[in-house]
Amino acid sequence: MKNYRITVNGNVYDVEVEELAAGAAPAPAAVAPKAAPKAAPKPTASGAEGAVKVNAPMPGKILSVKVSAGQAVKKGEVIMILEAMKMENEIVAPEDGTVATVNVNEGASVEAGSVLATLN
Repeated sequence: MKNYRITVNGNVYDVEVEELAAGAAPAPAAVAPKAAPKAAPKPTASGAEGAVKVNAPMPGKILSVKVSAGQAVKKGEVIMILEAMKMENEIVAPEDGTVATVNVNEGASVEAGSVLATLN
């Protein structure tokens, strides 16, 4: 073994390097196969976009969608959960109505002000 001190971007690391015999190849590391990414379902829509827009109050990730297009909702009813800064935030219906469109899927990253859903 040989010991080296390496500096990367101002950080100092002490490393050990194994010497191999001439002509010897290192054993290959076992690599687990990656699963193919699951296709995300498309956002649902029941025709035209609704008049009332439900916007993301902050950037984050959609953890769950609790409603679907065509579903009746009451003011204050949770329509989806948005994770931001490791906190789960309930996105609620701003008024009574029917969900016209759901513009995001679970797992989607959204920016502040993004239209998450619309109501009629």
